[in-house]
Amino acid sequence: MSDSAADGAYGTEGTRKEPGLPVGAGDGTRAVRAGLPEPVKHEPTLPGPVFAAHFHLPGDPTGPYTYGRDENPTWTLLERAIGELEAPGQESVETLVFASGMAAISSVVFSQLRVGDAVVLPSDGYQALPLVRDQLQSYGIEVRTAPTGQDAQLEVLDGARLLWIESPSNPGLDVCDIRRLVEAAHARGALVAVDNTLATPLGQRPLELGADFSVASGTKQLTGHGDILLGYVTGRDAEAMAAVRRWRKIVGAIPGPMEAWLAHRSIATLQLRVDRQNATALALAEALRGRPEVTGLRYPGLPDDPSHKVASQQMRRYGCVVSFTLPSRARADRFLEALRVVDDATSFGGVRSTAERRGRWGGDAVPEGFIRMSVGAEDPADLVADVLRALDETAH
Repeated sequence: MSDSAADGAYGTEGTRKEPGLPVGAGDGTRAVRAGLPEPVKHEPTLPGPVFAAHFHLPGDPTGPYTYGRDENPTWTLLERAIGELEAPGQESVETLVFASGMAAISSVVFSQLRVGDAVVLPSDGYQALPLVRDQLQSYGIEVRTAPTGQDAQLEVLDGARLLWIESPSNPGLDVCDIRRLVEAAHARGALVAVDNTLATPLGQRPLELGADFSVASGTKQLTGHGDILLGYVTGRDAEAMAAVRRWRKIVGAIPGPMEAWLAHRSIATLQLRVDRQNATALALAEALRGRPEVTGLRYPGLPDDPSHKVASQQMRRYGCVVSFTLPSRARADRFLEALRVVDDATSFGGVRSTAERRGRWGGDAVPEGFIRMSVGAEDPADLVADVLRALDETAH
């Protein structure tokens, strides 16, 4: 890449160069253009991945790129793009990308807590959180847990150093009042991190709700094709983010440049995918409401969902995941086997619909017949028809 192209793509000496998004740009415009460099004649609109373990570095080690574990130009553009989605127009906000969602979660938890601190985790959150709990306890950190719904974490907040929120929760889809919890935590001197994986930045913006960190797995709907492992942390406090950056350097949980480039490319279609998937998820949830074998149906976008009132006050979109329970493990297994346009697979947020009997992992407190379904980008009528047909065929 020429000197002029490099300056245009990544900025001179690491300074941020904006591509000139219109004030108040919509989600689609922002997603398509987020993180792009200033245009340079004869150069691509999105520069290709930079594969480098080290960079030319004569003299003193100054400048943005010195060694591949610390920084990479491809990360720079992706981090800029995610930051523009999570916190539009907030120049002081920083984003760091990681090799996975769990790497991002771990970076916040282990960089902010010390021996003797207390942390509040959701008792109904992502199934890997119990592993985090055990590790924290082995380091002499007190771990308290409470459910997401009804803002129950407030009851165990006193004296905590960090509050970890997952809203909507995975897989139960409960929602808490993030603003209320943030205000209570800050009044007690606690930091707040929100797992924004299920909502995505187009569904809610935790930093605008007062949180200190927005953390997510980019593996899911953010990139949306089921072919990338990625995570990120976006934060507003420079000192706290410096600690997160130091943790990334120490642990080395960094994404490959190809994954980072693919993620940035995929973000361009985020608004298109999210809107299609959210609309279909609502249509599927409405279709399931009248099924006698379906109990415990949850989708925050349903007007009668227990979380709908709070969700509608802080979310702009309700997500692509629908959960419900069938009468038994055997019925759930038969249902999953009968599906034709839905894959029996874990994870969520991809363009291809997936569903699984969540209890098979053993880490979630859910009934044996509990189904977590991730709605993809198939034609809504085809997907709904496939689900209803599978229910009919497995009724006996």
